Amino acid sequence: MNELQFGNDGRLRHLITLDGFDCTRIHALLDRADAMRADSRGGAQSLDLLAGRTLINLFFEPSTRTRTSFDLAAKRLGAQVINFDIARSSTVKGESLLDTIHTLEAMHCDAFVVRHQETGTPELVARHLHSAAAVLNAGDGSHAHPTQGLLDALTIRRHCGDFGALRVVICGDIRHSRVARSDVHALRALGVADLRLCAPANLLPAADSSEFPQCRFFHDFDEAIEGCDVAIMLRLQKERMDLAAIPSEAEYFARYGLSRTRLARAKPGCIVMHPGPINRNVEIADDVADGPQSLILDQVANGVFMRMAVLAELLAP
Repeated sequence: MNELQFGNDGRLRHLITLDGFDCTRIHALLDRADAMRADSRGGAQSLDLLAGRTLINLFFEPSTRTRTSFDLAAKRLGAQVINFDIARSSTVKGESLLDTIHTLEAMHCDAFVVRHQETGTPELVARHLHSAAAVLNAGDGSHAHPTQGLLDALTIRRHCGDFGALRVVICGDIRHSRVARSDVHALRALGVADLRLCAPANLLPAADSSEFPQCRFFHDFDEAIEGCDVAIMLRLQKERMDLAAIPSEAEYFARYGLSRTRLARAKPGCIVMHPGPINRNVEIADDVADGPQSLILDQVANGVFMRMAVLAELLAP
């Protein structure tokens, strides 16, 4: 994959996955996101780094946070943005994905942001381009969501500092979560030594899964969260799972939901994160999601600056 993502000069060419990214490259992107925050005065001032560039959002799945933040990020860098309307496009007439891409390429587009329910779609697009356009993976199946992994790392770094000293638990539907995979790739590269994955047995991958290297697996959330500095909760991916995988939402919350009582088992000041959208009182209690330790809205805000950084890395002169 690295031969696709990086050019011969080592510069980022596409962003499909964080698998293979090293600590230096990730920190450089996080630093660039913080610089974007400062240069844009927290988003109040637009920059002109991408003036004359055109970005197309190709979202084959619903999205609020990712699509809107890519839109804002590109516009704050001076780029033109086209939010491609899949439902009103020729794809409903049977046009193939690649024919659609090549048609848009012919109109001179500089980047495609692709979200698709099928694993591997952004990579497929990147390998079959006719132009020098960049491809950014905004989530493909259960495979990867690299900008989410980066913005989560940025959120943790801004509040916790040294990654090497952290204990992090990721709890929820690990098996179907592209967020979990990208978070693990980022956090392992950044030096998190104690990385814990917690879920019911049927929502965990095999313990020897190569997708989750050097992680510890738990079925007991009370045990998994003990002494943790960071708790990342995940949405139940109901559209990708057999609904019989959990007996009931109430029972799931009792065993794997983040309540104030359960959060008290973590390290004092443990930060709480969730990529959204939240199933309240299923994955996380209201008073935790809206409480003082929650950084859920910080993640949303950081997502704009992180995506500005990635777009600038890919497209700026």
